[in-house]
Amino acid sequence: MAALQLTGISFASRSRAASAPFPQCEGLRASSIGVSTSLGRPGAGLPGAPFRGLIVKAATVVTPRYTSVKPLGDRVLVKIKSFEEKTVGGILLPSIAQAKPQGGEVIAVGGGRTIAERKVELSVKAGSQVVYSKYAGTEIELNGSSHLILKEEDIVGVLDTDDVKDLKPLNDRVLIKIVEAEEKTAGGLLLTEATKEKPSIGTIIAVGPGSLDEEGNRMPLAVTPGSTVLYSKYAGSEFKGADGSNYIALRGSDIMAVLS
Repeated sequence: MAALQLTGISFASRSRAASAPFPQCEGLRASSIGVSTSLGRPGAGLPGAPFRGLIVKAATVVTPRYTSVKPLGDRVLVKIKSFEEKTVGGILLPSIAQAKPQGGEVIAVGGGRTIAERKVELSVKAGSQVVYSKYAGTEIELNGSSHLILKEEDIVGVLDTDDVKDLKPLNDRVLIKIVEAEEKTAGGLLLTEATKEKPSIGTIIAVGPGSLDEEGNRMPLAVTPGSTVLYSKYAGSEFKGADGSNYIALRGSDIMAVLS
């Protein structure tokens, strides 16, 4: 009985008879992370010998013979910052409690993209420290470290310090300092953390240069730093500042109104 294994971009069939490999895929191998599921049962499903099992391995490892990756177009290669495995007190964190990092260093950038026959270079450069959207890009293992290949539009901004208030948003992104949630009701009852309503109001700290139009020109945002705004409740990515304040980075289109 044969089993089919899917590994990233390569396909290999294991059976009693040896099968020919795909030479164009020999440089890549699957990582150790995988999900296994069963398809069908003997005598059911597809005709002939049924699949005994399907193994899907999403992450891709670049073998040591390849030491660099060159992104194409508007894509960027980012080396992911290592996450904390222990608390400040030295307690080992379980994997479920380890926060996935959302930042890293730009290692290489693509050549840019062409809009209306105009070549537009990327805004980020190699060496920049950036923050990106949580679920963006494709993760790869290169030279023993975790990297991410993603489009520039998935990068929230450039952060040269360890404090999110210094974030420089890219494209149509906006950085907002969230107002604190109410501690008490109008009648004076003290609210618990679970009952505090998540605020959707904040003060703009910084704005990006705007997105590109169909001719490759920047379209400035309609909001400016210092404005108090109302934004969509479930938009953007939230961050905790060094002073304990809450910040959110979102697209300008997620801002619904300016308050005064």
